[in-house]
Amino acid sequence: MATVPKAYKPTEKEPYMNPVMMEYFRQKLIAWKESILADATNTLQELQDEGGLRESDVADRASVETDVALELRARDRQRKLISKIDEALERIRNNDYGYCEETGDPIGIKRLEARPVATLTVEAQERHERMERTHRDERE
Repeated sequence: MATVPKAYKPTEKEPYMNPVMMEYFRQKLIAWKESILADATNTLQELQDEGGLRESDVADRASVETDVALELRARDRQRKLISKIDEALERIRNNDYGYCEETGDPIGIKRLEARPVATLTVEAQERHERMERTHRDERE
């Protein structure tokens, strides 16, 4: 694995998905995953701590239950994101990372910086979303 300099940021001027760039994104994905897992652990601890609290007021109890439901939904979204991060890490291991799974074109550094789990170029993503809307409209 390549060593990533401390202040390194990928640029369009260097070869696309060179070893340093790949390692940069690998480290970024791992840090993101670790952050999500730490948040999940904290949430679990908070839910367990709150589990012992039994609100006597019906409105307070409803508020706590709503908060717990929202937190669990957010955690479910995070669980799905971890799966996407793992898939991106696998693409790095296979040297497929950074390329559109539909067209094979480079996804682009700016898009990967914003969404490191991206699997499609902006154009392919837009086509995909248009097709989804069209199919959804046809069913309605």
